[in-house]
Amino acid sequence: PPTPRPPRPPPLAAARRGGAPRESGVGRAFNIALATLPGFTIPGDISASRRYWERDIVDPEFEVIDGMMTPPAGPGIGVTPDQRRIDRLTVRVERWPRRRA
Repeated sequence: PPTPRPPRPPPLAAARRGGAPRESGVGRAFNIALATLPGFTIPGDISASRRYWERDIVDPEFEVIDGMMTPPAGPGIGVTPDQRRIDRLTVRVERWPRRRA
């Protein structure tokens, strides 16, 4: 007989181990784009921005309305990163030397 799967840990416990989906709107935009592809049947965690963040780093933020989320309509991934917010949230910057070709 198959081995039973262990129960899933609650989200907070998973976050402590680094396994919970705490991605920003940038990653969420890619997950939504993938989820809209024909034949794509195993989407990642797609939730409203406010589920994990007081304010996301993209505009527009993602909302769930009546259990549904509309894919963003903008160009590219459909959202625009809020560079001012990203700069305010950044705690460390590392610069790498350019490699010569």
